[in-house]
Amino acid sequence: MEKHLSMECFSLYYYAVERMTVPPELAWIVPVIIPLIIGLLVGFIVKRTTKLVFCVVALVIILVVTGYVSFTFQDVYEKAMEFLPTIIEMGGGLKNILPYSCMMFLIGLALGLWKG
Repeated sequence: MEKHLSMECFSLYYYAVERMTVPPELAWIVPVIIPLIIGLLVGFIVKRTTKLVFCVVALVIILVVTGYVSFTFQDVYEKAMEFLPTIIEMGGGLKNILPYSCMMFLIGLALGLWKG
């Protein structure tokens, strides 16, 4: 019974994929538009994240100057050395995922950073 069900699912999937075709007149749009959209989203996220980081840094500076919080350089250095390698390691995988060598991605990234 299970073999029959899995073969039935496979045949339905194969039938759907076999029937799903993109007309040649529109097929060139997909490899152009997808990197552009990814670039727009990445640019938007980077711009918003950068703004948020600057706001948090400004808040911390104001809190330190007014005396609500006290940091020493050693405390900040130790925390940075604890978290930065992890952040760099996590971000290293993005270079294998993002199509950064595609011109449309770079155009989308620039638009996302500019208008985002």
